[in-house]
Formats: sequence, structure tokens, C-alpha cells
Amino acid sequence: MSCRHGYSRAVRRRTALGVVGVAGFVVVVAAGGYWVGPLGSTEAAGKRTAVTSTTTTTLPVIPARTGILSPPIYLENQRPGSAAWQVSHSTPGAIQGYANTVSAQPGDQVPIMVSTVDPTFHVEAYRMGWYQSLGGRLVWQSPEIAGTPKAAPVDDPVTNMVEARWTPSLTLPTDATWLQGDYLLKLVGSSGNQALVPLTLRDDASPSAFLVVNAVTSWQAYNDWGGCSLYNCQGLGARATVVSFDRPYGSAEGSGDYLGNEFPLLRRLEEWGFDVTYTTDVDVHRHPELLLQHKAVLSMGHDEYWSKAMRDGMEAARDHGVNLAFFGANAAYRQIRFDASANGPDRHQINYRTTADPISGTDPLQTTVSFRQAPVNRPENTLIGQQYECNPVRADMVVSEAGSWVYAKTGVADGQRLEIVVGSEYDRWSPGVGVPDNVEILAHSPVSCRGRKSFSDVTYYTAASGGGVFATGTNYWVSKHDPPGRGSPFNPTIIQITRNVLEVFGAGPAGRTHPSVANASAIAGHGGTGKYESSDTPSTSSRSPSSSTSTNTTPPNTAPPEAPPPDATTSTTTTTTTTTTSTTALPPP
Repeated sequence: MSCRHGYSRAVRRRTALGVVGVAGFVVVVAAGGYWVGPLGSTEAAGKRTAVTSTTTTTLPVIPARTGILSPPIYLENQRPGSAAWQVSHSTPGAIQGYANTVSAQPGDQVPIMVSTVDPTFHVEAYRMGWYQSLGGRLVWQSPEIAGTPKAAPVDDPVTNMVEARWTPSLTLPTDATWLQGDYLLKLVGSSGNQALVPLTLRDDASPSAFLVVNAVTSWQAYNDWGGCSLYNCQGLGARATVVSFDRPYGSAEGSGDYLGNEFPLLRRLEEWGFDVTYTTDVDVHRHPELLLQHKAVLSMGHDEYWSKAMRDGMEAARDHGVNLAFFGANAAYRQIRFDASANGPDRHQINYRTTADPISGTDPLQTTVSFRQAPVNRPENTLIGQQYECNPVRADMVVSEAGSWVYAKTGVADGQRLEIVVGSEYDRWSPGVGVPDNVEILAHSPVSCRGRKSFSDVTYYTAASGGGVFATGTNYWVSKHDPPGRGSPFNPTIIQITRNVLEVFGAGPAGRTHPSVANASAIAGHGGTGKYESSDTPSTSSRSPSSSTSTNTTPPNTAPPEAPPPDATTSTTTTTTTTTTSTTALPPP
């Protein structure tokens, strides 16, 4: 029997590592830390102790995955969770760190660099998921480690790259008992200071139905730790043309954009027990051929920075019948390339945004301009079916094809508004050379951005291979998957739409059962008279002027101009025991 997600390896390894059965628990002691996990019972929170007995306990039989469902993922999320992964006390600069790699596989040893003013600290590793809506489960904890402040970051005066050239403080000892997934490493100083370090644990051999791509290159582009990002250098009136992964993230207590732009939707995948594995866009760059192992590739809320290899790989996947789902906006907008750092390959991320990029003379197709600009000339809408137009906006989503399979079990009607789904960045469909001619517009939402009236679209099209491409056209989509609660952006209709898309996409090429039907001619603002033209005005809650029709004044193969940073976008994560609000300012894309 084939068991996915590392469970078969866990069975083989546990006796070798030293496993003890205590009241239905499994405790694994290894590499100076400990792992605690239940066998279908309750985790002894606060009572974790190292043990040395070699008594073994019978493990549960875990069935093979079935269709889009994964019993191992489902069973993992039945284990008692914890909200303790959240940061409860943070003093800027008191404790911070980073891993020497954006991802690893179970069994890899991962060096972690930590700088702290506290005398000692320890690290807690949490696997992120549903876990009774608590969001995480403690998998491992280090012993106390001597803390020390690390050296100041190094600035490159030519590129404005900031790098923290620190030595490792500890090594994270992953093994086969660590289920692949997204992890947050919580750094806890002896005085109570806390910070987070994200790490993706991959399974490159997995043929899972769904592959989630953590957009670490976009997290890094916006990372201003040390003073510089790809957008600005604090107080210098400039920007970096190279950023380094060898430094902490300066936002969301060190977790980058993970909690706001990705986690709310990912915890739903885990709650549903879907057959999902995880990777990063850096790994897609290195091995784009692995996309072909899956039924669907999932891009999250803000997946803006891609390399040529990433773009080539995603197009090849679509053309081989792999479905692509873009649960955000502004995806695949800027081209990047990579260089090595002292910690390894692909740790420096390069983005000049002009043909001043030194590579433009020797390899012009690698030039780090926007994809739609010369000499690259690969507008995003030729892949996604729509592309970025403007920010910031805050508007209702307006349904335009209520009879579509995408809206099954929602009960929505044409012209119905879903409150504040569009923002802060949005995409729009527009015709152009290379744009698929069978794009189906599922929502067509009026917006007003920087004085210009336009629309944000939800689109779907199917390729000749059968591969389906779904795009939400809004950054806010992911946040709507948060659990309900005070201040939560939770929206059950959006959650049902997401599930409908995934149930079709996880079954194989969507075009074979759900071919798209072009409908732009029937949509107001896209050359048609409009089936629900009377409602094509922005709602008062969008804080935008009204409009009845609009034309796209941005040519499809040109980049929108830069703009000042919009208002902050807020994502609220609610658990049954605590509520954490993470606010991240989104500069222009």
C-alpha cells in the first residue's frame, strides 16, 4: 500500500529513532530535541518530557489517498492543535532569524541563524494547518541555546542589497516523522521576546492532486529588513536592484507575507483533507518539470515575482493538462533572476525593472523588466487569462455567470454583490495578441482606481490540452477563508467557490468536463450591452465613484505606472482561543 506525505517513512523510522508509547502517545527523541505526537488521542500540552525507553506502540493503519482526498492530511489535522505559534510579545530587533534555505525535505538538516539580545532562546517548530481551527501543531522543540547579538547587516553600495552574514545558531533536525507542509519556527527568547521564521517542507516525489506554491520571491521583494527592498531604501530615495534571502523578514514578526496572503486558504485545504503538497517558487525555478506530477498548481494571494524558468514551467504544465488556479492578483508580473550567496544557490534575487539590467545585452529574454515589457514581451494574460491593472481599490465583487459550475451550492444570482472581495490590487481581462479567445468572465466588478473607472474580473479558460486556468483577479480572495469571528473577513460564498474549483481541478484536466465558454460580448464594459448593466456601478462600501461602463485604457502589453503605496491591507486570523491581526502595507506591485 502506498502512503503519501511521508507516513510510510515515519513507520519505518520510528523504532530506529527510539519510540515510546505512553497512554497512546508517540514520543521521538532525536538530535537534542523532542517530537511529541498523539496516536488518535489528546496531546499532553505542557507535559512534554524526554524519554529513553525503546518500548514500541502499534501505529494506526493509514489508507492510501483517494482521488482529491488524502487520509494522511486529514488524520494529521485531527491531532490536537495549538495557537501557541502566534507571537504574543515582540520587541523590534530583540530576536530575529532566518533559515539558510527557503525549503527542505524531511531528513534534511537546516541551519538556522538567530540574533538576540536575550541570554538564551529556544526554537519551537509548528506545522501549519487546520487543527481544530487553531492553525498549528507543535512538532519539535529545541533545548535552550545561548543567545548572542549577531553582526550588523552588510550593505552593497552598487545594488543596495542588504545581507545578514550570520553564522548558524542551531540546526533544525527534520526527519521522516515531519510531515511535508508549511512550518513556522517560533524563536522564543528567555525574556519573552518572540519572532517567526517560515520554512516549507517539500516532498518532491509526491504525485499529490494539488501543489501549493509558497510565493517566497514576492515576500522577499517587499522585505525591507535592514532598510532596503525592491521598492525603496529607507531614507535614501532609492531602491535595491538585488535582495537577499540571507536575512530575516521585516514584517509580520518575521513570517513575511505568509500569514496574510497564503495561510487562510491553505488551512482550509488541510481542514478538507485535500491531497496537497507544498513547494516554493524558488523550487519551481529549479525544477519546473515537477509541476507535471500534479493535477493542479495553486498560486496564492500575491505571487508577483517569477523567473523565466518559472513562467516556462507553468505554461508547459498548462499545455500538458495541468490545471492552474490563481487565488490572487498581480501574479507573474515582474521577471527576476537569481544568483548565489555564501549560503547556497538562488539566494540573491535580481530585479532591475529596466534594460539597464546587465544581462539584457547577452540574454535579453532574461532581462528583469515586467513580463509584458520589451524585450521579454510575455504579457501575463496570455497565461492567466487576465492581468494586473491598478491599485489600491476596495470594492464588492459582482457575479456575472451565476449558472457556472464555479457557483454551485452558493445560490448566487447574476448581478449579486459579494461585499469587499476586490482589493487592494486587481486584475482585468482584456483582449490582445496571444490572449486565449475562450475566456469566460465569471465576475465583473466595477472599481475606481486613481481616478480611473474600470473593472476587476474573475476569469476561467481551458487550454487545448484540457488544462483549466482559474483566476480571481483580487488579492483579498485568500483572506475570505479565515475562520468566522469578530473582525474576520470570512465569506462562506467565496470558500464554496474555492472548493468547487478545487474539486474539479483535482480530478484532472478541467477542460474535459468543464470547457470554458467565451462571454465577453455579453458583459457590460467588454463590448456587450450587459445582462445586468443596471448594477454595474461601484457600491458605496467601495468608497469609489460610480460608473456604468468602462474601457481599459492600459494597453495590454505595457506596464502600469508606479504609484505611491496604497492603504494597508489587513488580514485577521481568528482561533477559538485568541485573535491575531496582521497588517501589512502593500507598496505598488
